[in-house]
Amino acid sequence: MLYSIMMHQPLPKRRRFAAWARALTVATFLGLAALAGHAAPVLVLEVHEAIGPASADYLVRGIAKARQAQAPLVVISLDTPGGLDASMRQIVQAILASPVPVAVYVSPEGARAASAGTYILYAAHIAAMAPATTLGAATPVPIGLPGGGGREAKPDQPKADESKPGTPAAAPADAMTAKQVNDASAFIRGLAQQRGRNAEWAERAVREAASLTASEALRDHVIDLVARDVPDLLAQIDGRTVRLQAADVKLATRGLAFEALPPDWRQSLLSVITNPGFALILMMIGIYGLMFEFASPGIGVAGVTGAICLLLALFALQMLPVNYAGLALILLGMALLVAELLTPSFGVLGVGGVIAFIAGGLLLFDRDIPGFGVPLPLIFGLAAGSAALVLLGGGMALRARRRPVVSGREQMIGATGEVLALDDDIVWALVHGERWKVHSADVLAPGQRVRVVALHGLVLEVRAEGVIGDSTLKGPSS
Repeated sequence: MLYSIMMHQPLPKRRRFAAWARALTVATFLGLAALAGHAAPVLVLEVHEAIGPASADYLVRGIAKARQAQAPLVVISLDTPGGLDASMRQIVQAILASPVPVAVYVSPEGARAASAGTYILYAAHIAAMAPATTLGAATPVPIGLPGGGGREAKPDQPKADESKPGTPAAAPADAMTAKQVNDASAFIRGLAQQRGRNAEWAERAVREAASLTASEALRDHVIDLVARDVPDLLAQIDGRTVRLQAADVKLATRGLAFEALPPDWRQSLLSVITNPGFALILMMIGIYGLMFEFASPGIGVAGVTGAICLLLALFALQMLPVNYAGLALILLGMALLVAELLTPSFGVLGVGGVIAFIAGGLLLFDRDIPGFGVPLPLIFGLAAGSAALVLLGGGMALRARRRPVVSGREQMIGATGEVLALDDDIVWALVHGERWKVHSADVLAPGQRVRVVALHGLVLEVRAEGVIGDSTLKGPSS
């Protein structure tokens, strides 16, 4: 009996150990489930504007944040008419080097990924479009004077016959345009080959400015899928394998949460500054501020404001597709408007300045690059405002010049006064509330009204305006 008790005594400890083991296992699974529930969400970046320095900075920083947060996927919601080649290549390089899979999603419905947007779509690990969206028209447009090489073919120029697959595209206008088109064609063809997409159509988008709808792009293997929204996109790409730099990665995205990352203050400020219209306004404020400060130095508010605005404008111009002939015309127009104030040209210089300013505003930014043209109402408004400001300032200056002098030596000539007294053969008179020593060829008397005709040092030469009584005085001889 004692042996039996001794043998069965440890059983309760074993049961307690098993219970603790089961509890620990359950807690471990619950912890793992909790960690899985709090995994980093899919990061959604939205670019609904022309591709420029601001959007490039936003996307590059967004992809870097996704890497730091260990996000499973980056979705770029794209709607763009195109943009700058340098900014587009910066975005493409960031996507190609990203350790996080990147899906470019042309959305919302009615959006487009034209020109530079087509290259970005081809560079993505996952290329998707919403219904009723388009892409294409990726022919490069160089910056230059109107009528220069590199413009797209006019409607009456021959193009490739799309019904005949072997028909070559129309030859570019000049050697420089041919270089740019061939470079862009090779670039997008390389992206298509790396992602396994339709390279033939990609080259047509560059050489012939071809475009496709979402359904056509899916049919021609230009994109991977058509999705209604981001949850539908995540559900469709679940289980797909994408090739990153290091290795192949299988996506597990069904039901994942997603989070939009809006631009921060730096990118918002950069977007505003690099807007062509705002850059032109900053330049005008800077020029006017410095002109006002140099014309009438004072507290320095105008000069400081003008210098800051001019520096911001120069920063924006350095990042934008500037036509320097247009910039020179704007500066010439401003110089002519200022010269109108200083030269009696009867409006000739002013009219020339307004014309030069309008021409410069039209040429300052290449209007053929989508999203980087200056609105015509803004150009005409600034030109009219500049002309009005110059004419108003000139009119005020002329009116001020015609007014009589109210201070200084010239103001004393013609002034009237009254003889006060004779003091040791010196005649004193009150002129402009001040006591002056006076000299006159006329006989003067106390109370006599006199008029100043000359000023000799501190002695006024006066003429009598009347005689009072029989008492007379004569000023000292000169």
